[in-house]
Amino acid sequence: MSATIPGPDGKPRCRWCAAAPEFLHYHDTEWGFPVADDRRLFEKLSLEGFQSGLSWRTILVKRDNFREAFHGFDFDRIAGYTSRDVERLLADAGIVRHRGKIEAVINNARRACALAERGESLAAFVWKFEPDPAALAAPQTVSTSPESIALSKALKKDGWKFVGPTTVYAFMQAMGLVNDHVDGCVVRGQAERARGGFGCPGARG
Repeated sequence: MSATIPGPDGKPRCRWCAAAPEFLHYHDTEWGFPVADDRRLFEKLSLEGFQSGLSWRTILVKRDNFREAFHGFDFDRIAGYTSRDVERLLADAGIVRHRGKIEAVINNARRACALAERGESLAAFVWKFEPDPAALAAPQTVSTSPESIALSKALKKDGWKFVGPTTVYAFMQAMGLVNDHVDGCVVRGQAERARGGFGCPGARG
């Protein structure tokens, strides 16, 4: 079976993006493109935590609801959430109502704020773990890597929750630390070019 499928324009794309109608735009415009914005990085780590045990489609179709419920994933604001906010979120049918995951987002927001207080951005923290592209496994053949294991350990040591190696690897794929578009996918080259012009504190030189 081919690793690619033809998109609406006839150009090949990763086969997974045909699995649901919401995936094509996400695949073409977000997945694998490098991100340096702390709030976007925090949002993705949070959503990957919510995805644990679920499908990405479940999360993606609720993403706007999550953004509204969590005030745009402004971690400075989330860090001040109280038990009243937890109950508000548990009553919100538009998101995944899981107390442990909700409380993890609040905890992780406080950890992100602590990073900033130490003078380090979340972007600088995570991009230190960008792997050498020459050492990567073939695209979409693994669910963890030495770097995702290392970043997971570093986050956990710093007090973050719901950041296991598989969750972190999915985050790295999505945020462009790993270009996991398959060979032949029209977006793979676009993501590579985006990375070539990308500068981020903590990235490889």
